[in-house]
Parts: sequence; structure tokens; C-alpha cells
Amino acid sequence: MMICMRTTLNLSDALALEAKARAASEGRTFTSFLEDALREHLAREIPQAAPQALPTYTPQVPGSLVDLDDKEAVWDALDASA
Repeated sequence: MMICMRTTLNLSDALALEAKARAASEGRTFTSFLEDALREHLAREIPQAAPQALPTYTPQVPGSLVDLDDKEAVWDALDASA
């Protein structure tokens, strides 16, 4: 005895009409057509993406290091990097 679950799907009108037409042309029910399509999709292997290296960041230091205690030097460095 097969136990079935009833569910509601929201399909676009165009997709539902195309699926119903295909099911009818194959002499099968809409439900059996959707079940087989879903089984085929679920049977596909999911491609595993190769791990990618994280991007790195190399800060651009203008000219030389800036003394952060010297407000004028900081402003000059910011102006020079703009």
C-alpha cells in the first residue's frame, strides 16, 4: 500500500499548461508527470564547487609610515592618497 502526501504547488500558468499538455500527449496524469520530473531532478548529482582561496588585501602605504600622534602628518597623508 502506497501512502501519498497531498500538497499544493504554485506554478506559473504557462508552466502548468505546458506540463499538462506534455502529460496528456504521453497518456499520463499530471501528477505522474510531475513525480517523474521531480525524481529525475533529485537523482542528478550536485556538482561540488572547488574550494576557492579567500581574497587577500595588501594595504597601500603612502610613501612612509605616518605618526598617528601628528595630526598634520595624518591629514597630509590622507590628502596625498586621495
